[in-house]
Amino acid sequence: MTNKSRFYTCLKILKRIKYIGEVMKIYIVRHGEDNNNYRGGWSDLPLIDIGIKQSEKLALFLESKKKEFDIRKIISSDLNRAKQTADIINNKLKVKIEYTYKLREMNNGRLAGMENKEATIKYPGIYFNTFDMNERFPDGESPIEFYNRIISGFENIINENKKYENILIVTHGGVIDIIYRYINNIKWSNKIKPIKACNASLFSLVINENKRFFELENYNEFLR
Repeated sequence: MTNKSRFYTCLKILKRIKYIGEVMKIYIVRHGEDNNNYRGGWSDLPLIDIGIKQSEKLALFLESKKKEFDIRKIISSDLNRAKQTADIINNKLKVKIEYTYKLREMNNGRLAGMENKEATIKYPGIYFNTFDMNERFPDGESPIEFYNRIISGFENIINENKKYENILIVTHGGVIDIIYRYINNIKWSNKIKPIKACNASLFSLVINENKRFFELENYNEFLR
């Protein structure tokens, strides 16, 4: 079964599900592609052309599913690559939008936005997966601080936005990895290979009373 077939099968099943109690759906997307010749993290570099096109295709897809998804609000990381993606989406959805530091990628301090070659010379051997959990990037945060920031921020976003029922989060690969493992009660560590979250891909999280589960993961058929 193709990704497209799985998606539409999922939609048909979901239409038949009757949830008990209040239901909130959180759609989570990773921003479009940025320039991988530079270190990411808290970099404020923009999307590259392909990332803009990815975001436009995602926006068209979400617009085509406007009735099914019924997204009432967009909450985005305030870093440029996520903001751009969110703005492109909202050109089609036209809903309330909010930008927040709570959804930022790992704070890599002095390395943010630095060209890879320069970073290798100035900070040899310094990569996210080389740190101990309590070890910080120069002027940045440690893996455990990153994890705790994301979980705290994510729970705050849920509690503050229940009235909107369905919201869309635009964020980063590292953030999605933490949220996914947190929801599924899977161990997280900076030394464990992250889950697959392609640029401009879509995840769908259901929150139904005390149950939380992903009904859709890394869907990106619309990019083809």
